Amino acid sequence: MSQAKLSSRLDRPVDDRDHILGAADADITLVEYGSYACPYCRAANEKIAQVRDELGGRLRYVFRHYPLVGSDIAQRAAELVEHAADSKSFWDAHIALMTRSQTLTEDDLEAVGRDLGVSGMSAGKGEYAKARVATDIRSARASHAMVTPTFFINGRRYDGPWDEGSFTDAMVRAPGRRLREAALDFAGWAPSAGVLLLVATIAAVVLTNSGLGSAFTALWEQYLGVSLGALDFRMSLLHWINDGLLTIFFLVVGLEIKREFTVGRLASFRSGALPVAAAIGGMAVPAGIYLALTPAGPWSHGWGVPMATDTAFAVALLVMLGSRAPTELRVFLTAAAIVDDIGAIVVVAIFYSGALDLTALAAAAAVIAMLALLNRWRIYSVTPYVLLGVLLWCLILASGLHATMAGVILALFIPTRPPADLLAIMAQADAILTAEARRSGEVLRHGPSLPAMRALDTLHERLESPADRLLRHAGARSSYVVLPLFALANGGVALDLSGLASHQGLMTAIVAGLVIGKPLGLVSASLIAVKLGWATKPDEYSWTQLVGAGALAGIGFTMSLFIAGQAFPSVADFAAAKIAVFTGSIASAMIGCAILWVAGRRTQANGGQSAD
Repeated sequence: MSQAKLSSRLDRPVDDRDHILGAADADITLVEYGSYACPYCRAANEKIAQVRDELGGRLRYVFRHYPLVGSDIAQRAAELVEHAADSKSFWDAHIALMTRSQTLTEDDLEAVGRDLGVSGMSAGKGEYAKARVATDIRSARASHAMVTPTFFINGRRYDGPWDEGSFTDAMVRAPGRRLREAALDFAGWAPSAGVLLLVATIAAVVLTNSGLGSAFTALWEQYLGVSLGALDFRMSLLHWINDGLLTIFFLVVGLEIKREFTVGRLASFRSGALPVAAAIGGMAVPAGIYLALTPAGPWSHGWGVPMATDTAFAVALLVMLGSRAPTELRVFLTAAAIVDDIGAIVVVAIFYSGALDLTALAAAAAVIAMLALLNRWRIYSVTPYVLLGVLLWCLILASGLHATMAGVILALFIPTRPPADLLAIMAQADAILTAEARRSGEVLRHGPSLPAMRALDTLHERLESPADRLLRHAGARSSYVVLPLFALANGGVALDLSGLASHQGLMTAIVAGLVIGKPLGLVSASLIAVKLGWATKPDEYSWTQLVGAGALAGIGFTMSLFIAGQAFPSVADFAAAKIAVFTGSIASAMIGCAILWVAGRRTQANGGQSAD
């Protein structure tokens, strides 16, 4: 699922406007956005000096102003040092302001001002100083510097500890850190999840049709499980992925649905009406087209296959289209895809589950009641929910319902919290850290006390609700582990066209549902909702661009393959359905991108105004 991602890159490269210590050809550049009134900047100043001593000519240090918001003395201190006549004078003033006293005072400004001879400066120089500081502030905000100090090492934001050892390790870039940075770079790229999914699918198709095809297919049929006395629980690797790991994906879907309906884009009727209507139309019309084209028989059970939209692929393509796909259009498609996920979950639960075991179902209901009680009692620790979630998964698997439903049910009961009082929490954290810092030099004392660490842990937990915390951690695993594994295990299909002639009707129905039904249903339902006054279409995108987004919604893939696996137990039927899903998804992607490319050029030619 899509997640908002802030860039971790420096807004603008170091240039002649910057205050620099070190050679231009140094292989390490450390940029700090700091404030002279910030106690943490003052504390980090000594650590920077230690790192410079250790790395010598390998390090180039750059200081950019980011005065504390609302602090008049911080703003005046930043402007004051800009009156320096040369680099040496600037750094002398910089060090003086950072080290003269524990906190920045008016006396510090007066003393540094005398050294710089500010009283004799012209008004023009004062205007230059204000403009110079303002430039750094704009750069800090564009670089997403949220706090002071914020450090960038070779253009990448550094979010680790400020002690000398951590700084040095980050700068010399040990192999483990280089690998981590490469992974963060990829994850920070918006289309990354869709690209990884595509790579896994291509790999599955190539391996299936290579000399390793038999071994690759046999791999997923290997059984794994546990034996404990008379208890023997085993499933094939394929089922562990489809029934086990995919539960994480459904948990993430459930958490995103919950967020959207509580504080997100679907929280109010007017804001959510358009994507909700679009999603309903985008599910109903493809299913109707499929049933109209499919002869009566076992194939008619697959009407749910063309209903689904793969959010990762669709949003990835929108992002890659850049300015030709407005941000508001991405919001619309993402919200519609979330509603689509709700529909897919309901369809799987009702129509694609096996015979029910009432005893296991009753036990699952009891576990759900326990989850509800935990939520009602405001138990905010995630651990009991996860333990009950594992038990719920086992019971739902035994009941005959699809086990992945446990993820959605669990998400509904993971508690949320009202927003934290950040000012109170920050004040409390500052009081704890200040008290611990005063004791740092005591004999037989190695670091923060255990009570202080526990208090800080409690404050950290309060900053984020359990639902948000779980979504943050599970979301990445779903996008970069679960879905690619699912594609690798389910995407392989033997490209043997000789047996497809007998499945032409099935394949035509799936392709038509995705390529024609999705945009037709999505756009027509949106138009009806707008005409009836139930919803409004944002002016930022045109109806033509909405048609393009509707075509992209025809990229079914993940959920389409999942439903096809439940609908078609026959290997031949499932293989034909997979080829049809691939064909329909590729065609939808090409058509959607073509429409958005042309519509985007037309909008740009009209000066950014939608043409229809």
